[in-house]
Amino acid sequence: MSAGRPARALLLALVVGLSLLGCGKKGPPVAPERRLPAAATGLQAVIDGPVTVVSWTNPRQRLDGTPLRDLTTVTLHRREETEPGEPKSAMLSSGRVVGYEPIATLRVDAPTAAADAGPARWTDRREPRPGRRYVYVVTAVDSQGRSSAPSERLVVDFVAAPGPPRDLAATPGDGRVALRWEPPAGLIDGTPLAGEIRYLVMRGPETGDPATPVTPEPVAGTDVTDTGLDNETAYRYAVRAVRLTATGLRALGAASPPATATPVDTTPPLPPSELLAIPGPAAVRLAWSPSPDPDVALYAIYRAGDGGDFLRIGSAPGGTTVFVDRDVTAGALYRYVVTALDRARRANESARSNEVRVRAE
Repeated sequence: MSAGRPARALLLALVVGLSLLGCGKKGPPVAPERRLPAAATGLQAVIDGPVTVVSWTNPRQRLDGTPLRDLTTVTLHRREETEPGEPKSAMLSSGRVVGYEPIATLRVDAPTAAADAGPARWTDRREPRPGRRYVYVVTAVDSQGRSSAPSERLVVDFVAAPGPPRDLAATPGDGRVALRWEPPAGLIDGTPLAGEIRYLVMRGPETGDPATPVTPEPVAGTDVTDTGLDNETAYRYAVRAVRLTATGLRALGAASPPATATPVDTTPPLPPSELLAIPGPAAVRLAWSPSPDPDVALYAIYRAGDGGDFLRIGSAPGGTTVFVDRDVTAGALYRYVVTALDRARRANESARSNEVRVRAE
């Protein structure tokens, strides 16, 4: 019996050791802080009239690099700085960012869809005042109540936005609209216009709000020509003034009153060519090579006597290159030319073809 006890003890130790080795294949346990959501990124701001619009990207991962699939809320915090210099650091303590006020909590009902939908956004309407400095951070919380660290700080030196540009005029052309306007009278707080001012030109359909930027970035001048437009289509325009600060922040003013313009086709087609006239009994047959332009609606036929002016005597559809003049007098000398007209609302007429002379039979 005494000899069997050590053997059994050895066997038990071996089994326990193998069990521990099997558990070790799962890897070391992850520290709780590594399971926290990562911080939000890409904080940006733009001043839109009297408010500040803050945007950011919600986290998609945890600190350990695993996907964050249960993000539930994100909170935007703000602090007003009263002293110049480096803003107060953002530290999380007991679920709060010390020294910052939570101003908005956004629920994330569909984390995957929300992550793919683009930046989160919040409009801060809590009476920001020109000349004041505001600092923003974002925290993210998962379904177990675990909060990320505060994001990097976003510092906004709030400035007054410009007023709306004045006297916007839109002049239509061929596939284009020329726009011109006057600068704003001042800033929205009643002070004179200050800082670097640029302009954002917006375009939309005749019955909608202008929403499509004409240029990728605001322009410095007070005139722009919008090209590549469809003729006979009405477009509606508005212009917003943009004040740029030394830190690169943009302050957008209200839009100007809109102006509408309809581009028109003012370019005539190329003329037909190689006009021929063949006399016959009581008629003259005309034939020509077509205009190379694809939008020819019809051809106009002109006739003159030996020394008179040309008068239009008829027309032929755009796809036709022949015409028979039956109103002729035998023995009379006639001169002919042909022109092309396009499909514009106010048809543009080409130059004349070559002139031919023929004596009727």
